Amino acid sequence: MPRKRLSHTDRSGRARMVDVSAKKDTKREAIARGTITMRPATLALIQSGGVAKGDVIAVARLAGIMAAKRTHELIPLCHPLPLTHIDVKISPDKKAGALQIEATVRTTAKTGVEMEALTAVAVAALAVYDMCKAVDRGMRVEAVRLARKRGGKSGKIVLE
Repeated sequence: MPRKRLSHTDRSGRARMVDVSAKKDTKREAIARGTITMRPATLALIQSGGVAKGDVIAVARLAGIMAAKRTHELIPLCHPLPLTHIDVKISPDKKAGALQIEATVRTTAKTGVEMEALTAVAVAALAVYDMCKAVDRGMRVEAVRLARKRGGKSGKIVLE
């Protein structure tokens, strides 16, 4: 069986940006998910609007959107993409003592938006941590992962 090569390294193993110039523009979408767990009292404070820094969920949603737009500035080998849609949903989960975060990112381009969706989730969770760390330093950002993607050569991938 032939060995697969990492696309972001050359034959010598040096990091490189993938040349996508020969690829066709296609509609692409990625959905990523993650969780930030916390004490039940912290979740209740967020839901009641009692966090001193302001509306935690609104700020985290905007942070996720902004992060998706700037992914190419944060991840060295990502291409800058013309994003056509970014949606960040943040839902309280009382049973888990957490906020569930889901980001959907779309584009019509030569390469996919998985990194943008993952970055949106991670940064939204970090924004929650930043806003609530004064009351709960034990929060944990967990399970940031790709849930689905579609478009491009690999087509549709459903991981959950």
